[in-house]
Amino acid sequence: MVRLFPSSCQADNKWSFMAYLPDLDTKNGKRPSDDADCEEESQPRKINRRAESVHPGGDTVRVLSQQQRLYDADDSVEEDERKDLEVKNKEEENESGDSSDWSERQMEQEEHQGGDSSDSGSLLPRMNRDSSIACLSRCSRSDYGSLASLNKSFRNTIRSGELYRWRRLKGIVEHWIYFSCALLEWEAYDPIRERWMHLPRMASNECFMCSDKESLAVGTELIVFGRELRSHVIYRYSLLTNSWSSGMRMNGPRCLFGSASLGEIAILAGGCDSEGRILDSAELYNSENQSWEVLPSMNKPRKMCSGVFMDRKFYVIGGIGGKDCKLLTCGEEYNLQSRTWTEIPNMSPGRSATSDMPATAEAPPLVAVVNNELYAADYADMEVKKYDKERRFWRSIGRLPERVVSMNGWGLAFRACGDKLIVIGGPRTHGEGFIELNSCVPGEGPLQWNLLARKRSGNFVYNCAVMGC
Repeated sequence: MVRLFPSSCQADNKWSFMAYLPDLDTKNGKRPSDDADCEEESQPRKINRRAESVHPGGDTVRVLSQQQRLYDADDSVEEDERKDLEVKNKEEENESGDSSDWSERQMEQEEHQGGDSSDSGSLLPRMNRDSSIACLSRCSRSDYGSLASLNKSFRNTIRSGELYRWRRLKGIVEHWIYFSCALLEWEAYDPIRERWMHLPRMASNECFMCSDKESLAVGTELIVFGRELRSHVIYRYSLLTNSWSSGMRMNGPRCLFGSASLGEIAILAGGCDSEGRILDSAELYNSENQSWEVLPSMNKPRKMCSGVFMDRKFYVIGGIGGKDCKLLTCGEEYNLQSRTWTEIPNMSPGRSATSDMPATAEAPPLVAVVNNELYAADYADMEVKKYDKERRFWRSIGRLPERVVSMNGWGLAFRACGDKLIVIGGPRTHGEGFIELNSCVPGEGPLQWNLLARKRSGNFVYNCAVMGC
């Protein structure tokens, strides 16, 4: 069975086994000889470098190293203390065996007991399960593939989603950027490790492949909405299993809606049904149990709108509505506590004053929220704007990256990624081009864009979502 690992989507036999334990002789699985003085001197430094390289879980790696009893004395330890420590190490090793022998016995025991020891209690020796989960949750999620290779208990714990639920409760979040520049193909970018990952190809028919699609990341899932021949269809990618599935259905299937996620929940509002009718309905999705809940209807029906969460409230912004399908300049706020909608005038960033295009020719508003502040990308004037929540108006705060291009806003992604704004697009000439990921931290001063990554691509960005978990 295939799983998600740091190098990409690799099979079990490609996993990097025990990647963050102290250095072992890979040929015989034993520690280096204590007779080599130079190795004794360099060993503490090797362990420290490996422990510090894990982000943000360096403490967890040191716990693993200590539980396996593979540590050496520092150069500053006096000779008598060094000898006492060596005697203690030998006594402990006689009791528990070296790390490789312990791992082999543990794996053999799990195989004998049917392979699932996740309910047996502790994941780490001499630590209760809650403490083990707390330590592992602070590892970077980029390292979960390596941790899963230690034994089946670790693997089952990661696949169950228990670590991600713990991280969410403790406010530990890492963001990966998912986007599609080719039909049925998705890629992810990890800005911490600066690496690209390919997701498995979606298995669907040509009708879905060529249909308009919306995407949404919620919890540990990436959800893609589209159409097949006679109905709407939803494909769901699970980070836990590294696989796509279909068959999930909303209460009111739709397309061209506005959406946003907050932790394990997401809200979808407006859009069109299969008959082309513009909707005022909304639904809440819970990724923990894959359930849909119908919410109260909005004040105005709208399609091709955008959605954000801000101050723990959901906002739907702009779009097209009314009998004559005109642009809407208002937004609506949904309060999750009172379950009510409130209309907010002039919340849409609007479009260029010189634009005379049909309403449907322009992309939905390009908006994103960072630190509970609302920002918008004006593709026509190449500006970034900020919304003043108190006075309810937009003001320009800087420029977009110069090399970003789009077709009336289509093909340009503007997203929030933690405390940063992300712009995904790039230059293209004569059918060839690049996809560039640019980021900046919005503040009081001018915007300073930094190039995160760049790769060759012949297509625009079709869909984009940021998964934080």
